[in-house]
Amino acid sequence: MNKTIKRIVSAIMALCIIFAAAVFGSPQMVHDAHAANQAVFTPPVSTMRIGLAFGTNAVASANLQNADGMGSGFYFGFFHDREFVPIGAYTNATAISMMMDRNMTWHPDSREYREGTEGSVVVGVFHIQLDMPFDTYAEARAEANLRTRQNARSFVKYYRGRFFVCVGQYTTRDAAESAQAAMNLTETSHITAGSQHTITVVETGTNNILFEFDYGATRHLGVMPRSQRGVNPETWFRGNRYHGGFQYARLTGGAITVVNFVNIEDYVKGVVPYEMPNNWPIEALKAQAVTARTFAMGRLDRYRAQGFDICRTEHCQVYRGRGEANARTDTAVRETAGVYVTINGRLVGTYYASSNGGASENSENVWVSAYSHLRGVIDPFEAEIAYRIPNYHWEVSFTSEQITRRLRDRGFNVGQIVHMEVSEYSPTGNAIAVTMRDENGRNWTFRRRNELMTALGVRTQRFDIGERRWVSNFAGVGGIHVNSPGNRLPSRAYAVGSDGVSRPVTGGYMYAITGTNAVERLITAPQTGGGGTIVGGGNGMIDGVFTIRGTGNGHNVGMSQWGAYAMASLHGKTYVEIIQFYFTGVTVG
Repeated sequence: MNKTIKRIVSAIMALCIIFAAAVFGSPQMVHDAHAANQAVFTPPVSTMRIGLAFGTNAVASANLQNADGMGSGFYFGFFHDREFVPIGAYTNATAISMMMDRNMTWHPDSREYREGTEGSVVVGVFHIQLDMPFDTYAEARAEANLRTRQNARSFVKYYRGRFFVCVGQYTTRDAAESAQAAMNLTETSHITAGSQHTITVVETGTNNILFEFDYGATRHLGVMPRSQRGVNPETWFRGNRYHGGFQYARLTGGAITVVNFVNIEDYVKGVVPYEMPNNWPIEALKAQAVTARTFAMGRLDRYRAQGFDICRTEHCQVYRGRGEANARTDTAVRETAGVYVTINGRLVGTYYASSNGGASENSENVWVSAYSHLRGVIDPFEAEIAYRIPNYHWEVSFTSEQITRRLRDRGFNVGQIVHMEVSEYSPTGNAIAVTMRDENGRNWTFRRRNELMTALGVRTQRFDIGERRWVSNFAGVGGIHVNSPGNRLPSRAYAVGSDGVSRPVTGGYMYAITGTNAVERLITAPQTGGGGTIVGGGNGMIDGVFTIRGTGNGHNVGMSQWGAYAMASLHGKTYVEIIQFYFTGVTVG
């Protein structure tokens, strides 16, 4: 390489460094800005309430089991102000089931209790309840043990703050009354079948009743695993291991709503490995931990009527406990413990999705409300690893008849659709409106994510229709041209560094050495409006079908998880830099 070319290469590398510092900030610049703008945020609670089974997924019975070496039975009580209040009741059994107080039968194939009396293990709903109340569980337990030796297996019931002893279990009232008479208990007891709020606890797989709880609608059964040798217990529930305690409530008098009460940091440890692969770069995992923590804390009392804050599914964010957690994900949570995303000391909504296809979007262009921190940004990072992202490039196609039928099935009185186009792009190049025209000349316009999903079933708002496409003015995202728009380079550009390694160029002003050794600046397509230009045309069809081609998988708001991966693995970005790239004007601390 001659001296002239060496000087040119050095100049180009210097320009790239200057550009990167100007756009993304040096690590020290980011740290200083973070320190200067950080406002104090104090979480109002330390315990989250997570809905594990509720609504149409509420259960007739729910099993709990101590994880090996992680517990030694359970305490019973209730939760008040998110704190477990023990009532002195406990069991040494390591596998228990909570169920509705009805005639229930054990089904070993599915390992659950269901209503009915047909089976080898049946739990009867009728009991002989002694009228004498006890102030403590220990006193009632002693009486129950005595009754078991004298009459029939007995157990303790906690009813509205007092303890009672129940003798036997029967599937009919007649059978219970006959036993009551035979035991000479008619004058000192009564037959009970509980109430619509009663929860019965049995040793799993048996009809051995351990405890009953009924405090009406004001308090619900709380179960806390007993710690073994001071470890933080883990408990099996529906195939997943969880920290914390559990609440069981028959809110409507029928099936049971199950809620996990868990420390916020333990909760985040149960989210990160299910929202992001546990072998990803540590800074990406930290970004996931902070966004998940902030998202959850911002959802306090969101499901107040059902007694919890946030659900366990992707409708909120996926939470499945300890199963996929490892040292990396736990480290990411531990090293960001107590860190939240805020503006002026107030939590912000930290939305995230798998990938945004090349650009995130303003919240009002996806949903309805505008938020200052949810501004769309051109994202050059995903493109560097697009080959790794599952189904990153996608295509949806409809014949005229198919799209017409789809719209009619969804309540739109359309004629035959003959034309379809993206009628409005955002400044970052996402489709925010699609207009269709039917054979009668009527236009039908669909806007924002929900309407576009209804009409087209698209994965993101990053798409074009037919030959019509949006070309970005951001180098590396849309077309790159040398000297004139007619001289297009491939969509990917690379630079060779002084170490001889070829790396993709992701943005900024770039230069090329021509065949005459002249240095020419790379320029982008001419700008038409917000950040790009629309090229192509037609009616939205390719080879006779409406063809929609897009990239990404998600709602286009906030952080791209694959973008975070690329920022951390290819560019050495910290979790603070990742978050502040995707969320505008926020403080991380």
